[in-house]
Amino acid sequence: MSLDLTAHFSRFLGADPDRLHLAAHSHHYWPDASEQGHHRAWSDAATYADQKWATVFGEVVPAVQRGIAGRLSLPDPETIAFAPNTHEFVKRLLSCFPADRPVRILASDAEFHAFSRQIARLEEAGLVACERVPAEPFADFGDRFAAAAAAGGHDMVFVSHVFFSSGAIGPDLGALAASVPDPETFIVVDAYHGFMAVPTDLSAVAGRIFYLAGGYKYAMSGEGCCFLHCPPGYGERPRDTGWYAAFSALERADGGVPYSTDGNRFFGSTFDPSGLYRMRAVFDWMDGIGLTVPAIHTHVLGLQERFLEGLGANGTAPLTDARLVTPVGAGVARGHFLTFETPQAAGLHRRLLDANLVTDVRGDRLRFGFACYHTADTIDRALARIARTIAAAG
Repeated sequence: MSLDLTAHFSRFLGADPDRLHLAAHSHHYWPDASEQGHHRAWSDAATYADQKWATVFGEVVPAVQRGIAGRLSLPDPETIAFAPNTHEFVKRLLSCFPADRPVRILASDAEFHAFSRQIARLEEAGLVACERVPAEPFADFGDRFAAAAAAGGHDMVFVSHVFFSSGAIGPDLGALAASVPDPETFIVVDAYHGFMAVPTDLSAVAGRIFYLAGGYKYAMSGEGCCFLHCPPGYGERPRDTGWYAAFSALERADGGVPYSTDGNRFFGSTFDPSGLYRMRAVFDWMDGIGLTVPAIHTHVLGLQERFLEGLGANGTAPLTDARLVTPVGAGVARGHFLTFETPQAAGLHRRLLDANLVTDVRGDRLRFGFACYHTADTIDRALARIARTIAAAG
C-alpha cells in the first residue's frame, strides 16, 4: 500500500523543507495532530490546576491504554503502566527479584543501552549474572535463543522484538514463551523498534510476557510516554516503587506497603503527562483517517525496496559495497530501517548531514529509517542527494 500523509505532517516537514529525514527509527516526526494533544495538556493544567490528575488518570491514561491494547490485541488495557523512559521499567523489573543473590538473566548481545549499560554495571557490582546469546547470524537466532532459554535457571529472559542495531526481527514471541521451562521466569520483550512498526498480536502471550516500548519512535508521540504491559501475577511488589503504584490500594489498612493489582503496580511517581496527551491525539488521528499499523508497515517495506533498487541503479558506492546487515528478501520479516556496515559509516553520516540528509550512525553501521511521512518522491530525492554527495567526495 502506498501512502501520502505529508499533509498530516506539515509542521515538521515545513520547518525545514529542504531537509530529507531518513532517521525515523531514531527520532520519528510527529503528525500535526500531536500538537493539538500537547496544547490540550497545557490547557487542562491551566483549567484544572491541582485537579488535573483526575483528568489525566480518569480520561487520558485509560484512552492511551485502550489505544495501545487495541494495536497489540491485549485483552485488558489495565495491564499497561506508564513511565517517562524504559530505563525506569528496567530498574523496576530488576527490583522484583531476591536481593540475597545475583539476578540470573538471559539476553542477546544486541540489546539497547537502556538495558545493556545498566546490566553491565550491575555485573561489575556482582548483582547480576547475564548470559548473552549472539544475535547474528539472524537466521537461526530464534532457535539458538530458545535453546538457551530452555536450559532454564534464569530469573529473567530479556530480548528485543526488533534489534536496534540492525532492524532484524528477534524470536517468535509464542515460541519464546513456550521455550522457557520455569513459569516464574520473567519474559521481557523490548519492543521499542517493534511497536507501531511491525504488526503485533500479543493475545496468545499476554498472560506470560512483559512488553516494553514507547512513543519516541514509531508511535509518533515524542519523549516521555513509555509503557510496560505487565502480565498478571508477575512482579506483584517491585521494591523500586512510587506512590502511584498504590492508586487503587490507598485505602487499605492491613499493614505493609500496598500495591495495585493491575499494571499500576509498575507506576512510579509524578511525571509530565504531556507525552500521553500527544499519544492519545495520535491514536485518535489514526483512527479518524483509518490508518493502521499493517498499512504503515506495508508502505515502509515498499519504500525500502525502492531505496535499495535506486542505490543499485545509481551505483552509489560505498553503500553498494557495504554489508546490508538487515535481512531483506521475499518473506523475510524486518523492521523499519536498513543498516549498512562499512568502515566509512561515520564519514558518510557526516557528509550526508552536511547535505541536509539526516541518517544515524552506530560505530561502523549507518542506518536509514523510513516512515509513513515518506513518499516515493522522498526516496527519489534522497537517492539523488546521496549520489551527489558521494560523487562530490570523490
